[in-house]
Amino acid sequence: MLSTLIRRNRPRSEMSFMEHIDDLRVSMIRVLAVFMVGMVASLIFYEKIPAFLNLPLEWAKNPETSPIGFLIGKAEPSLATLGELKEFTFMGVWSVLMYAAFAAGIALASPVFLYEVVRFVGPALNNKEKRGLIPFCVAALILFFCGATLAFLWLTPMSVQIWHHFASGMGIEVTWQASDYYSFVTMMSLLTGLTFQFPLALIILMWLELVRPRTLLKSWRGMLFGILVLVGLITPIGDPLSLFVLTGILFCFYLVAVGVGGAIVRRKRIARGDKPNPEDDDIGDDDDDEPDPDGSDDASSYDSPSSSSYSSSAAGGTVNSESKAVPAKPKSTPPPAEGDLSSLD
Repeated sequence: MLSTLIRRNRPRSEMSFMEHIDDLRVSMIRVLAVFMVGMVASLIFYEKIPAFLNLPLEWAKNPETSPIGFLIGKAEPSLATLGELKEFTFMGVWSVLMYAAFAAGIALASPVFLYEVVRFVGPALNNKEKRGLIPFCVAALILFFCGATLAFLWLTPMSVQIWHHFASGMGIEVTWQASDYYSFVTMMSLLTGLTFQFPLALIILMWLELVRPRTLLKSWRGMLFGILVLVGLITPIGDPLSLFVLTGILFCFYLVAVGVGGAIVRRKRIARGDKPNPEDDDIGDDDDDEPDPDGSDDASSYDSPSSSSYSSSAAGGTVNSESKAVPAKPKSTPPPAEGDLSSLD
């Protein structure tokens, strides 16, 4: 305990590896503690939380009572005969309480989790990166709660109506089991909230120089198809309207993420002093691999000292040794011919 208190007074940049691991353990304990507080609070107010989770079912029965009833549409006639939620085992009742407690714990621990992440990675970032991390965390919370709210207000009532429509068409009377319904509402909200985080994931990939904005923009058809498949897997909705609306929302997020990521990349390139590339503002470009403007290759136009000295020595009669030219011996003068005494003067 004393060592932990001492480490708290030390700058985190001076901590050893094991001290960072211990600090990570403390952060995880804090998040789990807040999560447990949310679960315990939900168990204390267990009578009110199930009533809150029953709202999508009530909106499916009576769309006019929903804040967005015009999007839900008309009520399914087969829902009029649907009674209260039923549970046939005692453990099923316990699972209902656990689902409600789990949802409350996640909602309460999410901001604390982001705070601990920022606190842990903060010393490894400069001041500019720290300023950019705060809006990122705020955007993550906003997108998560927007996705969870959309699932709670619209996707869940629509799903209930569609399932009852198909069941009545096949002559099947549906009786909702409480544990199945609460697990469906909880998982639908959580998965939709996590799905809304994917534009932030794209921005992180572009910021880490793992993917190029122009590459993402060129592959928009494949991204649209992937979003459509993801929405179909996460949200079990059969009507084309809700499927295409949610796909359109996520595709708009994708376009916004590419635009924001491109702006971040351009600012990062300018800060690094990289050469501007008007045809590709993406990250990850290697400026050393770019050819010269005149089309010449540096390797081919470069003459090494040894080769130049060798060529000069071959022309001037010198010998190259360790890139240094040694003067050649003077040429000998041929002896004068007999009777020619002018050369002796």
